[in-house]
This record gives sequence, structure tokens and C-alpha cells, in this order.
Amino acid sequence: MRIYDADLLKGAQNHWKDITRTWRIAREFLKGFRQLRKLGPCVTVFGSARFQQDHPYYQQAQAIGQALAEAGYTVMTGGGPGVMEAANRGAKQAGGLSVGCTIQLPKEETANRWLDIRVSFKYFFVRKVMLVKHSCAFVLMPGGFGTLDEIFETATLIQTGKINHFPIIVVGGEYWQNLRRFLLETLVPAGTIDPGDVDNIFPCETPEHVIGVIRKHCRPQGLAKGEASDA
Repeated sequence: MRIYDADLLKGAQNHWKDITRTWRIAREFLKGFRQLRKLGPCVTVFGSARFQQDHPYYQQAQAIGQALAEAGYTVMTGGGPGVMEAANRGAKQAGGLSVGCTIQLPKEETANRWLDIRVSFKYFFVRKVMLVKHSCAFVLMPGGFGTLDEIFETATLIQTGKINHFPIIVVGGEYWQNLRRFLLETLVPAGTIDPGDVDNIFPCETPEHVIGVIRKHCRPQGLAKGEASDA
């Protein structure tokens, strides 16, 4: 399988190759915009692909996906297994809209079977734009490098004013406690972030708490279901 990000990031290349690549990237953006433009109020759930069905984090993500759907939110994930599958599964079984933005990788990650809408992307950065653009809140479950990438990129977008009204909800307190301590006890005292920069990060443990934070702090993005665009 061709690795598009690797091709893009390997240095200066032929001018016409860059033009062709730019067009390919634009088409990928347009595909995502077109297929995801009428999701209604949407919440993105992220976490590890490695947790199995019997793991407490899988079960917690499934319960959160169910609660989000019952509260009227579309549930969006990276579309893979583990926490992503669990959140999609909870939403689907509750009768909600379940969406997955999958990524093409060398070791192909199979999309989970609980998706109403699946959009496949070649470029990580295009996929990440879709996951943020269409959501009004971000639920962070335990995960690895990809999950950390998502929380810090989203936190940076909020810190710099690129997005607003976007609560980051962190689930799995024990898993994240050292990271939170690092933010509060190292970065804040060093002055590399402001105390207010962590105010938009909300520790939650129950589906009810997650829904409460979203309702209080979230302003829905984009079009409501069935609403026509004036573009």
C-alpha cells in the first residue's frame, strides 16, 4: 500500500508532483466535507484501538457512546477497533448516528462493523481536520501516541483561538492523572502554558457527567440534520 504521508514529508520534490499532490489533498478534503456535512450535533470519541470487549475501558466507551446517542448527538470516531468500536457500538445500539473516519495504513486497520457512515482518508492531517471540524466536543479515552496527538493538537487550537466552545472531556482518571499533574505542576509553574489553558479540560468518569459537561459547554458546529446550506 502506498503511504501518502511518507511521500509528502520526504522533502522537496518535483514541482509538478507537488501540484498533483495538492490536487489529491484538495479532493480528499472535499470528499470529507461532502460526506460529513449533515451530521447534526456531533461528538468525537478517541482512544486506543487495543482494548478488547472485556476491558473496562471498552465497556466505559460503549456506555458513553450510548449516552451520547440518547442525548441526540452523532458519535464520531476514527472508525477502528477498541475504544473507537465501543463508542460506535454504543451509539448504533442506542439508535443514534455512528460515524467513522478511517485512515489507510500499511497494516490495514479494519473498520469496525458499527458504522452508519464511513469515510476513508489517506492523509492523517485531513482526517484530523474532519474529526475536529464536525464536532462540538471531544471525549478522550485512554490511548497511546495517536490519542495524545489528538488532545494536544485540540488543546493548541483552543489555546490559540482557532476553535471555540470545544470542551475536551478526559475519561479514565487514573490513566491520565500523571499527565494532568505534569500540566499543572510543571508546565503552569514554568510559564509555558497559562493556568486558564487547562480550564477547558474536564475530567469525567460517568456517561451522565460527560453529557452534563457537553450540554453546559458545547456550542454545536455546522448544520443540523436536514438543514439546507446557503452555499
